[in-house]
Amino acid sequence: EKKIELPGLKNDSLLIPSVLPLKIDTAKKISILEQLFLDSGLVDVRTLDSNILADLKYSTEKNFLGKDLYGDLSKCYLHPEVARKLLKAQQLLKKENPGYNLLVFDGVRPRRIQWKMWEMLDMSDKEKIKYVSNPKFGSLHNFGAAVDLSIADSLGNELEMGTPFDFFGELAYPVSEKKYLLNGKLSFRQVENRKLLRKVMHGAGFFNIQTEWWHFNSCYRKEAIKKYKLIE
Repeated sequence: EKKIELPGLKNDSLLIPSVLPLKIDTAKKISILEQLFLDSGLVDVRTLDSNILADLKYSTEKNFLGKDLYGDLSKCYLHPEVARKLLKAQQLLKKENPGYNLLVFDGVRPRRIQWKMWEMLDMSDKEKIKYVSNPKFGSLHNFGAAVDLSIADSLGNELEMGTPFDFFGELAYPVSEKKYLLNGKLSFRQVENRKLLRKVMHGAGFFNIQTEWWHFNSCYRKEAIKKYKLIE
């Protein structure tokens, strides 16, 4: 272990391990997507902390498109710098509640998948951009610089957040939580769980968007274009 200076973060006494080369069982065939991520220098976040949970929704049909877009991919990959930030968020979460763990739904997303999602949405482009970044310009997911996630309890069950992942509607908007708390459509506990997620993610250097409680960016698109490789 060694101290890692993360840009834009207040580095405290947390020890963050360097990203080590991922050990691969050569006898086990890996998917085309996973090989692409490895060749691009991305890392599986669970190699930094095996307590981080991964439930990739786009490797199932349990997503807003009802389609399996990732096949047999089961690991969340991110740019190494972003993965280290996620590790710090996990450590901050453990300080808040030792029994909790981050539960990741999506990490890097190749732009080819972004195009599929964009084309499958049956709504105007103006509405689409509320939920899927226009692949013409590239999403932060396409750089391995964004992550969709929640929090799991000590039994691995997701905390109540008021809506499922990929919920299309204002009830999922962080900016609308106060209104829905007052009218009873969100409970106090659900809002507090969302606030806890934001607290640890913000503390690690991520920022959220206002239409999805589960989505966090590591940087802005202009910075990602300069610093990171676009994963096609």
